[in-house]
Amino acid sequence: MTETPRVTPQPTLSLAEVEAVARAAHAEQTDKAGRPYSEHLSAVAEGVRARGGDDDQIAAAWLHDAVEDDALSEEWLAGAALSSRTKDIVRAVTKRAGEPPEDYASRILATPGALLVKEADLAHNADPARLAVLDEATRRRLTEKYTRMRALLGLPGT
Repeated sequence: MTETPRVTPQPTLSLAEVEAVARAAHAEQTDKAGRPYSEHLSAVAEGVRARGGDDDQIAAAWLHDAVEDDALSEEWLAGAALSSRTKDIVRAVTKRAGEPPEDYASRILATPGALLVKEADLAHNADPARLAVLDEATRRRLTEKYTRMRALLGLPGT
């Protein structure tokens, strides 16, 4: 009888390593108010943690915009030393060009762990202090967009 070889699981990146990768990938990026984009990533990761998220969800929070913003490639994500669950969550919350909001919401709802990450993302995006520095038209457009997505996801109002 031949023994089955044991597969040693590959180590995954620590949360500190994921944070460092995300910060480096978005280093030159700013948000709509001109603030360093890493502030948004940090707020979403902390929002996930505060809502009881686990390490896979916190890692996904750090990376939630990386592929969408072309800060990291899908190929990088596929080969990264991350859990398959983290990768699935990142893919679920990555908007695709031309994708209807209903399809985007359905993918998030169908992916275990993704709703919590998107909830934290929406909460930070809709933060009144963050929106207050934007012009009225942009503030109104974004508020409507975030309200609609919360409704599609079945999340209560802000």
